[in-house]
Amino acid sequence: MHLRPQPIQEALQDRRAEQQTPEFRQQYATRAGIEATHSQGVRRMGLRRARYDGLPKTHLQHVLTAVAINLVRIDAWLLGQSPGSTYQSALALLATHPLLSQPPPPLQEAC
Repeated sequence: MHLRPQPIQEALQDRRAEQQTPEFRQQYATRAGIEATHSQGVRRMGLRRARYDGLPKTHLQHVLTAVAINLVRIDAWLLGQSPGSTYQSALALLATHPLLSQPPPPLQEAC
């Protein structure tokens, strides 16, 4: 349990109430799309660190990365893959593996 001073607690409650309004949800939907694009650039395209020194080369890298993201999305769209698939951990993927749904083979006794 965490106790906050009353003005801070009231401000937090007001902000949480504001987050339930349709206007906030509409604005946040735009931000969520931008965050997803940025995350894809960072995680899959190495956008966090520039390969080159200098603003012109860094800008070129960002433009080419944006083109690559668009090409990946076009490819997924052409293949009919859902763009909003949720990340699954390695353990979750292993749990749904088809070989794990089969019964184990019988044990053989030692001679």
